[in-house]
Amino acid sequence: MSEHIQAVTDGNFEAEVLKSPLPVLVDYWATWCAPCQALSPIVDEISKAYEGKLKVASMDIDQNQQIPASYGIRNIPTLMLFKDGDLVATKVGLLSKSQLTSFIDSHI
Repeated sequence: MSEHIQAVTDGNFEAEVLKSPLPVLVDYWATWCAPCQALSPIVDEISKAYEGKLKVASMDIDQNQQIPASYGIRNIPTLMLFKDGDLVATKVGLLSKSQLTSFIDSHI
């Protein structure tokens, strides 16, 4: 995982995501998920391109089940955009870099 991506857990989600001064993109994934693995380098590129404007976080749903369940995540990869502690947008499935950039730009 890139140094630009913050690993979040059930334990630190509130502090790292909900209380972040920057908007936060959370990537929910699992090691066995092929589309998640394909999305990973795109999320990494986004984390560098938006540095200082957007925090990018990653959550392994196998090791952290409480937060994904509380947001009703049923499929992965799921990307959620949080702003000022609120969930503002969700995308499910593999996205291209241009699709992800468009998704982010329309909400931050």
